Amino acid sequence: MFKLALAAIVSALFALTPVQAAGAGAGATEKAQTSKTKKAAKKAPKRKVVRKAKRAKRQDVAKADEDRPRMVRRVKTVRGKRVVTYVPVRRAAVAGAAVAAAAYAPRTMGDIAGLNKTEDPLALRSSVAFVIDQNSSEVLFEKNANVALPIASITKLMTGVVVTDAKQDLDEVLQVTDADVDRHKFSSSRLPVGARMTRRELLHITLMSSENRAASALGRNYPGGKEAFVAAMNAKAKELGMNDTRYVDTSGLSSQNVSSARDLAKLVTVAHREPLLREFSTTPKSTVSASGRTMHYNNTNYLVALPDWNIGLQKTGFINEAGRCLVMQAMIHGRNVVMVFLDSKGKMSRTADAGRIRRWIEALPDRMDVDAVRTPTITASAPAAPDLH
Repeated sequence: MFKLALAAIVSALFALTPVQAAGAGAGATEKAQTSKTKKAAKKAPKRKVVRKAKRAKRQDVAKADEDRPRMVRRVKTVRGKRVVTYVPVRRAAVAGAAVAAAAYAPRTMGDIAGLNKTEDPLALRSSVAFVIDQNSSEVLFEKNANVALPIASITKLMTGVVVTDAKQDLDEVLQVTDADVDRHKFSSSRLPVGARMTRRELLHITLMSSENRAASALGRNYPGGKEAFVAAMNAKAKELGMNDTRYVDTSGLSSQNVSSARDLAKLVTVAHREPLLREFSTTPKSTVSASGRTMHYNNTNYLVALPDWNIGLQKTGFINEAGRCLVMQAMIHGRNVVMVFLDSKGKMSRTADAGRIRRWIEALPDRMDVDAVRTPTITASAPAAPDLH
């Protein structure tokens, strides 16, 4: 009997063990799953933070890469040796930056006179414009043409006229000295003090590349020196009937070199008669020798190198007081035209204005009489300009 009872108890124990084991396993599994869920819940916010941090880092890297200056590899030969340089690529400024730059641009004398408020049918960026038929002297376009303003390096065109009128030896070797260094505007120059060049080469880069030290050396080596040269410039202006014109130096660095667009049209017409001035002012690029050192110069007016322009004479100019200036003689639509643009806003604006005038002339009727060629009428009157003399 005892044995039977013991056997029953043992059987009952074996029957209960799998159930308990199963219950224990289920509980353990449930606890494990709960633990994993809690860990995943804890890790989820961390993953989001990490992803955001990585995204922000990628954006910072992309922005830094965008801001990093792009470099262009350039290879050139200097004195027979191959030289490799890396130069930054210029990028176009965003509209906002351009507006801000314009807002802080120095005011010109034309701005002070209110000339920039004068509107015209062609929407020129130049406050002053004057265009005439060179052969008939017929005025084709006019805008504030009688106002005397600073003319910057347009001055150098008269410098060239005085040099050619004096018939000085163009092959005479002249030396650039400390007296030719600009201590008024502190402008840069590629001509070192002590450089020796012929008068011809100095005149060439004066007209073509607007080299200030070259213009100074030309005046200093005139009979009687620079003062006599400036006096000859003013005498020539008076001879040509340029009554709104005054010169104080040979380069145009001084804002006291002033003239009106009408006066400058007379100067361009006279200068165009001299073959040397036509050649030197329209050479796209040139190589000159300074004390045995070869130097390469480019024209300050890129239009002379364009095949669709037929330019006979030109000169550019710029100082803060004058803005961007340009005078040109060109053949347009079968007629010789003289163009003057003063106080233009923007580096490319003066040549763009020349393009606007050209397209307007090309659109005129083919008849060349006065009745067929009518210029736009400037209805807006400019405010009275201050006396710059």
